[in-house]
Amino acid sequence: MKKILVINGPNLNKLGKRDPKIYGKETLSDIESSMKKLGEAKGFVLDFFQSNSEGDIIDKIHEYQDYNGIILNAGAYSHYSIAIRDAIEIATCPVIEVHLSNIYKREDFRKTSVISEVCLGQITGFGSLSYIMAIEAFARIFNE
Repeated sequence: MKKILVINGPNLNKLGKRDPKIYGKETLSDIESSMKKLGEAKGFVLDFFQSNSEGDIIDKIHEYQDYNGIILNAGAYSHYSIAIRDAIEIATCPVIEVHLSNIYKREDFRKTSVISEVCLGQITGFGSLSYIMAIEAFARIFNE
């Protein structure tokens, strides 16, 4: 079985309460439950991790050797964390960057992702479906 690590960054633990017009009404737990069901159907084991701390996220990315792929929503860190970018660059497994909102339709500072160029790809703007699309992408990649 392929193992996928799902990492969520700052403030994503407040989904469902934080600006539902932008981030939706689902909680992080709701999203993880949907991902787990699809992951199991695709033959994946998914591990979930959330932290508001940049260092904890970097430490988790450093566990890349235990996984076949990483789905990462680094939240605000996507826009300025060179340290997270460097951790992704070190990883030998593919990383898919995910965002609930379309970062290119938001404030100017959110329109830049410093991590995107070291990720396999980016899925943005589809709400919780962004995560589902990442699992589907890995299913196709792993079956090629």
